[in-house]
Amino acid sequence: MAYLGVLMGKQLVLAEKPSVAREIARVLGCNRRESGFIEGENYIVTWALGHLIELAPPGDYNPRWRKWTLTSLPMLPDQLTLKVMDSTKEQFATIESLLQRTDVSDLIIATDAGREGELVARWIIEKGGYSGAIKRLWISSQTEQAIKEGFANLKEGYLFEPLYEAAQARAYADWYVGMNVTRALTCRYDARLSSGRVQSPTLALITEREEEIEAFSGEFFWTLRGHFGPFSATYQGEDDSSKIRSEELAEKIASELEGQTGQIVAITREEKSEMPPLAYNLTELQRDANLELGFSAKETLDTLQQLYERHKIVTYPRSDSRYITQDIVPTLNSRLKALEATPFGLVSNLYIEGGYREDLERFVKESGVSDHHAIIPTEQTVDLSRLSAKEVALWQLVALRFMEVLSGDYHYESITIEVAVGPHRLLSHQTFPIRQGWRDMARLLKREGEGISEPLPPLVVGDSLKVERISRRRNATKAPERYSEGTLLSAMENAGRFVDDSDLRKNLSGGLGTSATRADIIEKLIQNYYIEREGNFLKPTPRGREVIRLAPDALCSPVLTAKWEERLGKIAEGEEEPQRFIDDIKESTQKLVKKISESKEQYSPTFADGKVCPYCSAGMQRVVDEFDEVHFICQRLSCGYEEVLVKEVVVAAKTLQAKPASYSAGGKRVVVVKKRESEKVSLPKEVSTTKIKVVSPSRYIPQREEPKRKEAPTDSGGTTLGELLAASERRNRERDRKKKR
Repeated sequence: MAYLGVLMGKQLVLAEKPSVAREIARVLGCNRRESGFIEGENYIVTWALGHLIELAPPGDYNPRWRKWTLTSLPMLPDQLTLKVMDSTKEQFATIESLLQRTDVSDLIIATDAGREGELVARWIIEKGGYSGAIKRLWISSQTEQAIKEGFANLKEGYLFEPLYEAAQARAYADWYVGMNVTRALTCRYDARLSSGRVQSPTLALITEREEEIEAFSGEFFWTLRGHFGPFSATYQGEDDSSKIRSEELAEKIASELEGQTGQIVAITREEKSEMPPLAYNLTELQRDANLELGFSAKETLDTLQQLYERHKIVTYPRSDSRYITQDIVPTLNSRLKALEATPFGLVSNLYIEGGYREDLERFVKESGVSDHHAIIPTEQTVDLSRLSAKEVALWQLVALRFMEVLSGDYHYESITIEVAVGPHRLLSHQTFPIRQGWRDMARLLKREGEGISEPLPPLVVGDSLKVERISRRRNATKAPERYSEGTLLSAMENAGRFVDDSDLRKNLSGGLGTSATRADIIEKLIQNYYIEREGNFLKPTPRGREVIRLAPDALCSPVLTAKWEERLGKIAEGEEEPQRFIDDIKESTQKLVKKISESKEQYSPTFADGKVCPYCSAGMQRVVDEFDEVHFICQRLSCGYEEVLVKEVVVAAKTLQAKPASYSAGGKRVVVVKKRESEKVSLPKEVSTTKIKVVSPSRYIPQREEPKRKEAPTDSGGTTLGELLAASERRNRERDRKKKR
């Protein structure tokens, strides 16, 4: 490539997934496709498939740890080791051979520009035994221009070693805490339970909200609204509240107002303005997509990834920033130009020709950007006809917010009118737009804006107005609302608000998890049957509530994990040694295991829609698998009984008897006998029946004799839940791999 100059040897480029590698290879002029890589004159482009390397399981360090026992805990190897994943070992072997080629001068890491992407590459490099020079491609979009500019401005690999150390420290922490606490809970309570540094406090948020809802005792209150012709006003009590606590008092006040004449005693006019919202980071976009489009957090991230990788019309998805840097400002006109063929085209052209919001300080903030800037459109021309309906809907959210950020403030006049009717006081609040500013952008998508007040006639203090009628309304105080995925993401991001200690709260800026991992945490809680979706809301299962009751308080609090996340941030900045963090994690793990081991509690969930195990009498949880089949799973691990309801279609004969048919022909009555009475016509008829199939036999009692049961005949055999879950995980990984291609 001419723009990159003459190279000595070939540079090996390591991308995170095949689709990204193919695009980089195209831009670099690599066109010779081989198994697992694409080669050109100056470059060899290869790819991971997400993670190819993982931390070795406990049994690889100590044979005693192959068996799950409480006495073998805690498991704290001095040094964790890396292991090639079986499912991706062929691709790793390809990369390993490329790393050893004598014509490779150096390696360019082109995995996702973030903590996890750095870990993907560095573990491959370490396991592959590479010790040569390393460069880093760090870009925020996948457009051809961005790739060219990135390769023309490659960064030195050593600059990202602290980021790698932070990523590895996070992985080590998850291993030490997750492996030990999960085994401790499982062995202590004889149940398949798991816990983790982010999973547990997130589940605790959901269960605590459920407890608040159950403990809530609502009450009724009444409000009164007086109608004065040109406007209406709400009754205000002496405590400046509109709530009236009893119906009798509300009726008494209404009777004193109805038909009376009031007088305007005060009119307050105030011009106000509202600045545009900040640009999107991933969490804020997931929240709005859940609220406005009904997308799950994972659905938003997956769709956004397609817009970024395949269509190249949005910037890097996993961003936690809501600002851009100064070097992006000169590209704003090009990004506006790319919207020309979209509903935003007319306004974007006006902005290009006449300028846009001058106060860019709220959008441009160097200190507000760490790895990546806010999610905004790229310079790639947008063709909405090439997008799916989901992609269009999500892209419009991103583009709308981008246009809003570049637009002027919303200006409006706020008018408050106070009317006195005898001893009573009524207030009316009116809003009248002056300049719509950024709120006009929503109209480009034919979205309705907020309602505005009807114009008022000229009014002055002292005017008399008759109360034409009084409207009464009975209300009820509302229980706290369950978390939706959107509100849960916000709660995870702002975990500090759940901490009482003001000094500690200041240090919890990182929240629970990161913008890149929060969607996966929610999905994991659902897959473990700890929470379930109920409409647009998330509800804890009895199993999930038991996990929080039994897990150590320290692990369920956002304080511990947020402090860890903050320390990981310091490691990434080179401000803390990773070994010190790991030592503290090991110490915390010992305390957590000790607390679980010494617990006197029992695991005893109650399932309203479950059943009792016919072998050990423990509760059985009802779950619906990915094939919409209903399973009942015994919660006692030492029993392990599991059954599934299987619908079977039985074909039965439906018998029809022929009857004589008669009609008139030429004035004569003719009788036609189609079949003799003795002859019958049989048609197949499908009848659906439900049988119980044993997925996993009970280990609780000897299997010499099956207990008598009233249910339909069973069909023993099949696979275990663990095998089903493993198969499900393999299918999910395969789907993800296909998506990445």
